[in-house]
Amino acid sequence: MKHTSLEPGVLPVFRLFAALWLILVLLGASLLLVLEGFSQGTLLFLVAGIANALVLLSYLLWPRLQRLLGSAYLPVAIAIASIGPTLVNHLLLLFHVHPTEAVTFIETWPLAAILFVPLVIVAWQHSLRSVIVFCLGTGLLDLALAFITARGNSVYFFSNAHAIITRTILFFLVGYMVSRIMTIQRRQRQSLAEANVKLTHYATTLEQLATTRERNRLARELHDTLAHTLSAVAVELEAVDSLWDAEPSQARALLKRSLTATRTGLTETRRALQALRSSPLEDLGLALAVRQEAETVAERANLTLDLQIPERVDNLPPNVEQCVYRVAQEALANAAHHAQAQDVEVSLVRKDGYLTLTVFDDGQGFDPSDTDTNRHLGIRGMRERAEMVGGTLEIEGELGQGTTVRLTVEEKA
Repeated sequence: MKHTSLEPGVLPVFRLFAALWLILVLLGASLLLVLEGFSQGTLLFLVAGIANALVLLSYLLWPRLQRLLGSAYLPVAIAIASIGPTLVNHLLLLFHVHPTEAVTFIETWPLAAILFVPLVIVAWQHSLRSVIVFCLGTGLLDLALAFITARGNSVYFFSNAHAIITRTILFFLVGYMVSRIMTIQRRQRQSLAEANVKLTHYATTLEQLATTRERNRLARELHDTLAHTLSAVAVELEAVDSLWDAEPSQARALLKRSLTATRTGLTETRRALQALRSSPLEDLGLALAVRQEAETVAERANLTLDLQIPERVDNLPPNVEQCVYRVAQEALANAAHHAQAQDVEVSLVRKDGYLTLTVFDDGQGFDPSDTDTNRHLGIRGMRERAEMVGGTLEIEGELGQGTTVRLTVEEKA
């Protein structure tokens, strides 16, 4: 047997079959009582059938047996469900000197209906080889018992043999189809599991990339604010120290400039730390978060800003909001730090089931096909974010003609 772990749904189906089988045995016994009347054979058939059904149901409902038997648990249950009914059905014929048509009918095709469920279980859980073994095993066992119960009645034996062979062929065809379907499903599940692993790895890599870029951005901001401020203050304080006795008025002027620079640097440092702690999307929503980011970048970089953003953009999945915000943040940072732009236009449009973010700057531009550009890492990050939400990212740029970053995401119903 190839599979040691049970396929999902196998045990519940098997338990339901055992319960229905018990009901079927009781109905069959009632039919025999009507057709044949009370006899020793009928009583034995009834007791054996009920006992077989109860044994199977008890076996399947006992969780400890599954832990004890391991991979042998299901094959034992299949054996009980296939060998037991075959023996019980032939047992009745031993008490009939001349088997009637009613008894012959009860012995053949209802048995096929009972064996059909174990067949499906075998094909569901195991390989095609196991299906062949099941079909041949049940067929040969049924033929041997039919030969014994025929007691020289060749017409009865060959009639049963024909039904058994037909049933075996049909069982093989059904088992083959079920086995093929399950094989395809297992391959699909395996492919899906591998895809999930790759997606998880991809998401982790993307998150690490985003974290690295965020750290670099924070380091750059602290360098541009706190480090520059402290350096300027240090130089001015050294000048104050030199001029304190010789030129007191000039020293006081430098001291005032140092205090002003210190307060400005403190304000910028607090802003950077506040941006690190806060979550604009959760606090403001997508539209206001993009608007605030654009206004902050424009103010710091002395850019002229043209905003076309609605007051609210609601009912978007969190991953889409995060993607749009991060792409806007990266595009604005590029415009402020690399493009040497004067004007920036930011628009957020929701139309015909699509959300489109456009960031344009009139800076020095660049060639998007140039993989050596110092913005290549940021561009790759934006593309990866767009792909994660099923969107498309277009970057149009030309040296001296500015740059346009356009993100389009389809809103799924």
